[in-house]
Amino acid sequence: MSQKVLKVGIIGQGRSGRDIHGNLLVQIKDYYTIVAVADSIPERQKRAEQEYGCKAYDTWEEMVANVELDLVVNASPSHLHFPITLELLNKGFHVLCEKPLAKSVEEVDQLIKASKRTGKILAVFQQSRYQPAFVQIQKVINSGVLGRIIQIDFSLNGFARRWDWQTLQSNNGGNLMNTGPHPLDQALQLFGTDVLPQVTCMMDRTNTFGDAEDYVKLILRKQGYPIIDLEISSCAAFPHEQFNIQGTNGGLRGTAGQLEWKYFKPEEAPDQKLTREPLFDNDGMPAYCRETLTWHSERWDVSIPEGKSAFDHMTEKLYLMLYRTLCDGAALEITPQQVRQQMWVMEECRRQNPHIYHV
Repeated sequence: MSQKVLKVGIIGQGRSGRDIHGNLLVQIKDYYTIVAVADSIPERQKRAEQEYGCKAYDTWEEMVANVELDLVVNASPSHLHFPITLELLNKGFHVLCEKPLAKSVEEVDQLIKASKRTGKILAVFQQSRYQPAFVQIQKVINSGVLGRIIQIDFSLNGFARRWDWQTLQSNNGGNLMNTGPHPLDQALQLFGTDVLPQVTCMMDRTNTFGDAEDYVKLILRKQGYPIIDLEISSCAAFPHEQFNIQGTNGGLRGTAGQLEWKYFKPEEAPDQKLTREPLFDNDGMPAYCRETLTWHSERWDVSIPEGKSAFDHMTEKLYLMLYRTLCDGAALEITPQQVRQQMWVMEECRRQNPHIYHV
């Protein structure tokens, strides 16, 4: 017996709607089929009809009024994510919304209420939850070999000037809202989703032509939890590695494609005890604490099925997860409540930077 193929309508045929969602959905035709798109640009409509064999409309309202859909993908411009998603939920559609889901906790709460009231699924496109390197990092941390985790650094840095619509506050632009949802989602998974962290955030405008920030330094902390140091910069000529983790027994560093970690085993370490007296070496000279630890080193290299990119891999994982939710009733692995915590952090970041955001 063949499984159900879900009918999808995509709002937007730009960098996200076409290059990410459309590109992936045509690769998993046993699960989804694109039956309609909405885009105000005639050339994009024509291209979508040719590429997907679907119907194309000027507006999303026309699309949902004329086509039977099992899922609507909201890949509209960022500042339209919230109002369109809210209307779609109220009209009785399951929605997968691009990031950022909204601009405030209040908006996220409205979407959660609408989802509960209508019984429709509200999913958020946070595909970096399935980044192979991040999945491996979780395995290493959970194995306990690094000991208690003290600090986790996320760096998404480079040197770039940008002048498009995503540099504007009015469009929910800026590095925090554009790039930030991915590392912040990962960071909060490692920090803990059961509490709200203490937030310290510094922002600046460096190489952007818009009025939103393109430099973000974000510190998350709380007693008993690891410190998160998250940096997103467009002025880093010498960027750091993406991941760096410090633990009581060792550490991990690396990129999306390669990780390495080393650690010592406490049971193999020399017995030591606190001494309050000065230390001397064998010749009676003043000495520092010195010991020889046996270090264990491991390495991981990304492995993606041939013909797929890491980005396609993450996107496919998210869509298959969503398919299980829509068809089998499985729980969402990325919930609106988790995104609410993320949005709370982002709101606090803007509040702490009134020289950029007048809130």
